Amino acid sequence: MSAKLQIDPHHARYQSRGAVITLPQLLVQRYAAKTLEYLAHTRSIAGISGLHLSKMRGRGIDFEEFRPYQAGDDIRLIDWRVTARTGRPFTKVFREERERPVIIAVDQTHNMYFGSQIAFKSVVAAQAAAVFCWLAIENGDRVGGLVFSDSDSSLVRPKRSRRSALHLLNQVYLYNQHLQEVKEPETIEPVDPNFKPGLAHALGQIRRITKPGSTLYVISDFMTLDEKALQYLNQLSRHNNVICCFVYDVLEETLPVPGIYSITDGGRKGALNTHNPKARSKYRDQFQQRVENLESEMDKLQIRLIKMRTNQLVVEQIRHWIAKSS
Repeated sequence: MSAKLQIDPHHARYQSRGAVITLPQLLVQRYAAKTLEYLAHTRSIAGISGLHLSKMRGRGIDFEEFRPYQAGDDIRLIDWRVTARTGRPFTKVFREERERPVIIAVDQTHNMYFGSQIAFKSVVAAQAAAVFCWLAIENGDRVGGLVFSDSDSSLVRPKRSRRSALHLLNQVYLYNQHLQEVKEPETIEPVDPNFKPGLAHALGQIRRITKPGSTLYVISDFMTLDEKALQYLNQLSRHNNVICCFVYDVLEETLPVPGIYSITDGGRKGALNTHNPKARSKYRDQFQQRVENLESEMDKLQIRLIKMRTNQLVVEQIRHWIAKSS
C-alpha cells in the first residue's frame, strides 16, 4: 500500500519555523492562498481571467494578424515593413491574453540564512513564494520563476499546470536545504563560470522569461541591490507588474535588550554587547535609513513594496498588504 501525504488545512495559519523549510510546509501554503482568494479578486481587472493583486500595465496581448489600416486605428500599430512591401498601410491586430504569467524570483543566498525569532529569512522567502505560487495556479495563471543562491540558479519557465508549480516549489525546497550544508559562503565556487551572485544576475535571467503584462514577485532582503539590479527592475517594471517583497529579521531592525549575547555563524563564535545606548541608536538608525533608501528607489520605479518580518505570519502580512493597497 502506498502512503499518501496528509496535510491539515488548519496548519496553514501557522508560520513555518526554523532554519530550513520542508516540502510539506510549501505544499500546505495552498490552503493559506485560498484565504486570500476573495481579497485578491477585488483587485482583478474586469474582463480578464486569472487573479492579480495589482493593476496590470502594458498591453498583455499576443500578435494575431495583419490587416489593412482603417480610419481610427492607432497609428502606433502600423507595421511599416509590411506597409513598405505592399505599398498600402497595414496595422497589427492583437488578441488579448486570457491568462497572465506570474514569475516568482526567490533569494536563497547566505545573506538570507539568518533569523533570531520564529524562522530564518530564507524560510519566510520560501513560504511567501509558495503562497504567491498557489494563489496564481489556483486561479488559472501560468507560473514560473527563478530560485538563486550564491553559486547557482534554477530557471522555471511559466506554464499553466500544477506540475510547473510543483517543480518551482521543489527547486525552492532544494535550494533552501542546501543552505545548511555550506559552512563557509566565501569558499563557494559557482557551478557556471559565467554565474555572478546577486540580484542583478538573477533579474537579468528573469528578463528571458518575462513577457509584457506579467506579474513579477521579487522576494529578497535586497542586500545585493545595486545600480545594475535597479536598471533591470526599471526595464521590467515598464510593461509588467513588479512587486518586491523585502524580508528582514527583527534583530536587523533593533538590537536585543541590553546584555552580552553569544553569536555564531555555524562555525565561528563571538559575543555581542548591546549595553551602549549610542550603539543601539546608531544600529536602529542605519536600518531605518536602509529601508527608506529601498522605499525611495521603489517609489521612483513605481514598484510596490511588501515588508515581511520573520516573526510574523506570512499570509497575514500579505493579507494586510492587499487590504492596504485596495
